[in-house]
Amino acid sequence: MIAARAFTFLWPLMLGLLLIVPVLVTFYLRLLSRRSEASRRYASLAATNAVDPAAVDSLNSAASVLSGKPGIVTALRRHAPAILMLLGITAMIVAVARPQAIIMLPSRLDAIMLAMDTSGSMRATDIKPNRLVAAQNAAKAFVANQPGLVRIGIVSISATASVVQSPTDNRDDINKAIERVQLQPGTALGSGLVISLITLLPESGIDAEKIITGRNSTTTAWTRDSARQTEIDNFKPVPPGSNSSTAIVLLSDGQSNTGPELLDAAKLAAERGVRVYTVGVGTKEGITLTADGWSMRVRLDEETLKKVATMTHGEYYRAGNAEDLKKIYQQLSARLSLGKGRTIEITAAFVALGALLALLGALMSMLGSNRIL
Repeated sequence: MIAARAFTFLWPLMLGLLLIVPVLVTFYLRLLSRRSEASRRYASLAATNAVDPAAVDSLNSAASVLSGKPGIVTALRRHAPAILMLLGITAMIVAVARPQAIIMLPSRLDAIMLAMDTSGSMRATDIKPNRLVAAQNAAKAFVANQPGLVRIGIVSISATASVVQSPTDNRDDINKAIERVQLQPGTALGSGLVISLITLLPESGIDAEKIITGRNSTTTAWTRDSARQTEIDNFKPVPPGSNSSTAIVLLSDGQSNTGPELLDAAKLAAERGVRVYTVGVGTKEGITLTADGWSMRVRLDEETLKKVATMTHGEYYRAGNAEDLKKIYQQLSARLSLGKGRTIEITAAFVALGALLALLGALMSMLGSNRIL
């Protein structure tokens, strides 16, 4: 599937040549007026029998066409060649301005990580039957909609983050991994994003130990091989969103309350060109959960999730119910299948369109009256 978005022009000043079009329209209308006047003059000769009656009838018919008296079909047939040629000229003038369009091409996505918040707040039943089950069902539908060659991995996020399933194209293993995630206390969204990055890009130059545990890497460098240390030291950032082969989908219903900062983790993703699509479940107002004699107010940190998506050139979605969640994952499937937009010059398309319209106009005129106009 290919989709086109906004148009731009390399030489926009050349669009001024479009002023030629109304000049041509005026010239055409004056030509019609002269022909109409000539037809009326010849028709007046019928009174003196100077012209064959059949010819006069033909001229009268032509005069009525030119004067606008015939039906719509007849008028369209008469003026269609000129209209087509004018449209063709217009298209070719636009081509002179060298138009460009952002074309959304099919993605060559290789792997996706689904990072799922499995904190205790996901037991809330405002989304039926509860947030976790609704998220699991939507995730399964998302997996089913992905092309067969796309590998998908699952990360569970609670007080820590762990890989439940490494990226694989085996859909049964992925679905079983989604079913295995369990509710646990704590929400370490930053850790979940870092673990997802390392799983997707094991040679990405991320010092996971320092980021997640907070330890200074220099004190533990002896435990790491020299090649790994060199990789970390020599890492160079790339433009955000430039990695078209991987993506992360992060789902959460609350605020990160442990582990590294989520925005710091998002910066790591942006520097490696990995897009992060965030899905928020719930509302800013939040919900109060009661369990084992204690109560907890859970609020959706929507602003932070939006910032993560913006920083990494991904997108943010919010789900208020189970149906919304399913629709969001359907939209994500379509969005990921299109991948990243590319600006492509489409001058040739406008030239071809203009030539085709002009040719059709000329052929219609020749077939109808043995002349071009």
